[in-house]
Amino acid sequence: MENTYQIAIIGAGPAGIATAVEAYILGIRNIILLEKETNHNATIRKFYKDNKRVDKDWKGQKVELDGNIYFVDGTKESTLDFFDEILDHHSVELQTHTEVQKIVKHDDHFEVFYGGGSIRAKYVVVTIGRMGKPNKPTYKIPPSIKSQINFTLDKCQPRERIMVVGGGDTAIEYAVDLAGQTDVAICYRRGTFRRANPTNQKNIAEAIDSGMVRAMLNMDIESIDGEHGHIKVYFKDGSIEYFDRIVYAIGGTTPSTFLQSSGIREEDGKPVHDDNYMTDVPGIFVAGDITQESGGSIALGLNHGYAIARCIMGHCTKKKQLN
Repeated sequence: MENTYQIAIIGAGPAGIATAVEAYILGIRNIILLEKETNHNATIRKFYKDNKRVDKDWKGQKVELDGNIYFVDGTKESTLDFFDEILDHHSVELQTHTEVQKIVKHDDHFEVFYGGGSIRAKYVVVTIGRMGKPNKPTYKIPPSIKSQINFTLDKCQPRERIMVVGGGDTAIEYAVDLAGQTDVAICYRRGTFRRANPTNQKNIAEAIDSGMVRAMLNMDIESIDGEHGHIKVYFKDGSIEYFDRIVYAIGGTTPSTFLQSSGIREEDGKPVHDDNYMTDVPGIFVAGDITQESGGSIALGLNHGYAIARCIMGHCTKKKQLN
């Protein structure tokens, strides 16, 4: 508690790293980057399959980069290497295994509390990703089958009968990745995969046409239960099926409890902020997935970090209207 950082950044994803690096380039040296996982970019590490393509223009959304970080299309591995490199070339303190609980405002600084301690900072930037808190189904998951309910492919085994639940890019990529290794079905409550990007739409169509993936469209799950070591799935149309494992890929949610405990106001599931990404708590900024409707754009996160670093250095945009 003796040291007061100029900037404390919560979350070491693209937006958090960009804020730290851009601030460093502008001359700020006393920066700490707090990450609850074991390394930076935990969402990419956990939820992106190996060799997954990572595009600058996510879902075709073209974004011109504003700052000093030149990000280009690549893969999961090259993207992680890229962020390793820019962190190594700038003296930013990265503190992992640190889950922040709340932010408390004092007269001339903030106190950031985490399990086992706290730090002081003049400015705080919250860049927690939505996928840090994956959406879970509304129906009850019985304790007896919790080990068979997953949100990534890490525990999937060959020859299991697996149902992937979801209709977005992640769900499709999971199903396609499992094709040929397991008996895999993809369950989606709508009739098409129109939310997905064109490449994934093509891949899932080919997997379904070839019989490698079974499409369960317009299917809504009523509840699940365990029976003889299997997952018994009850659908709203009255049908029942059995699986060895379910993988949910139904998006993520804004960490509302954390934001509220820190005094940050939300509207429509997003933190309120102005054009410089400052919340209605002066000195606290938000950036990255948490500010976006569906999240996912690395380029936008990089631009958020650049704008915030400039604002902290006194180069805020003139317009201050809260969004």
